[in-house]
Amino acid sequence: MRNRAQKMIMTALGAAVVLTGAAFAKSGLMADDQKFLRAAAQGGMAEVAMGHLAVEKASSPDVKAFGQRMIDDHGKANERLKALANSKSFKLPGHINPEQKSMKEKLAGLSAADFDRQYMKHMAEDHVKDVAEFQTESVDAKDADIKKFAASTLPTLKEHLKMAQDLAAKTGAKGK
Repeated sequence: MRNRAQKMIMTALGAAVVLTGAAFAKSGLMADDQKFLRAAAQGGMAEVAMGHLAVEKASSPDVKAFGQRMIDDHGKANERLKALANSKSFKLPGHINPEQKSMKEKLAGLSAADFDRQYMKHMAEDHVKDVAEFQTESVDAKDADIKKFAASTLPTLKEHLKMAQDLAAKTGAKGK
């Protein structure tokens, strides 16, 4: 019984190695670059989705304008990212991750003033992470095109961070 379980585990591990190798061979991208592309795609989709919520639900015209800016800027970045991934034969995820979905649902259930505070708190915190990830990738990416994408997107993300922090303070958002 034990040998059978060990064989099953070894077979599963072997399959994982083959699949990982196949993904690398198909796209030619290192695992860290693939991880970045996935996270950037899901993050960009989440920014657009939550931006739509802000345009619909926010009570503050500034928060509505920020939401529209997320739709516009992240929408453009998402298109550039899709083109980059396609050029590398890399398939991006077509949906946001469960944590992002949960946050979107939480925000959707809030009243206007509460929405403004929570949305801006989340945007400020999220853009801190985004800036750090894109900064790292702009230096450490193995693929030159991914490095260039990260570096060229970074100034916009830094601008978003500053805007989000200013609006978070203006709306009375408390956070990290």
